[in-house]
Amino acid sequence: MAPLPSREAWEGDVTDEVERRKGEHLRVASAGDVDSRAGPGWGDVHLVHCALPVADLAAIDLSAELVGRHLRAPLVVAAMTGGHAAAAAVNRRLARAADRWGLAMGIGSQRAALRNPGLARTYQVAREAAPMALLIANVGVAQLVDQDSGAAMGAAELRQAVGMVGADALAVHLNYLEESVQTEGDRRAAGIRAALRSAVAAAGVPVIAKETGAGISRPVALELAALGVQAIDVGGLGGTSFAALEGARAAMAGDERGARLGELLRDWGIPTAVSVVQATAAGLPVIATGGVRSGLDAARALALGATAVGVGRPLLVAALDGEEALDRWIAGFLEELRVAAFLTGCRSAADLSAVPRVVTGETRRWLDDLAGAAG
Repeated sequence: MAPLPSREAWEGDVTDEVERRKGEHLRVASAGDVDSRAGPGWGDVHLVHCALPVADLAAIDLSAELVGRHLRAPLVVAAMTGGHAAAAAVNRRLARAADRWGLAMGIGSQRAALRNPGLARTYQVAREAAPMALLIANVGVAQLVDQDSGAAMGAAELRQAVGMVGADALAVHLNYLEESVQTEGDRRAAGIRAALRSAVAAAGVPVIAKETGAGISRPVALELAALGVQAIDVGGLGGTSFAALEGARAAMAGDERGARLGELLRDWGIPTAVSVVQATAAGLPVIATGGVRSGLDAARALALGATAVGVGRPLLVAALDGEEALDRWIAGFLEELRVAAFLTGCRSAADLSAVPRVVTGETRRWLDDLAGAAG
């Protein structure tokens, strides 16, 4: 397979504003200081050891069901890229890995290709490389209502996004923190609930509501379920901070406002572990994205009620190091998850939802205070 473009290629001559933005996102996300300083809370979740395992380690079943599809492991390659010429090779490599390992994969926001059909190829390579994988299309909730940057997406554009990649599901990403910081951000929010309900009806595939780094609270999870979404990706605090990412872009562009807000709001949000517990109240499948860095983190997320976990930046970095490095990362991650299930007396990763666990520290304080406020 041909080598991926260098990071410098993402900075090349680009005239389309959204394409340029996508290239900057890739460059900053892969090499910049954009992790949140606050943790996702996984270290506060303690799984209780079972000294008498019930199955052979090699026999632990990692499979999962998500939006009507079978996965060989509960791992989603989190939506990251597309919309820039250099992104096609990244998406191809990630998609090939998702297909080999039986994972799900989300692609980056397709707004760029809906505006400029010449960029559709940067997304379409994912389906070509992963004919059997659960592939998740992606549009932004802010673009479902009229913005200064353009008119709202309609039903035809939503179906176009799904059809562009032969998607099995559609993620509508909720990224108003990022939009608030971003120099070019879309900040109108009136009417998004009705627009999201309409999008669910028009998509033709299951819709996943996906936060992007600030988490989902219990009231919002219940509201999303009432609007008809079929799954929730909590996208919690503790991994890549899109406020920090946009703040870094703003600083590069001389935008003092965006740089200041990006630094101030770098750690804004609900930690991922807290958000998983909150979101399970909606009774929908939950994807735990945000600071998942090991198979043990994944086991903790499943023990809190998640159906699957999403991983973004670590897989992007591994993909840039080569296909073998990407396979090593995935193999190690799944082995860690398998061992955690084995040592808690499970026969499968899905059984982790019923194992004893102890929640301590800041995560316990979050959960207790939120429960008190709700009561």
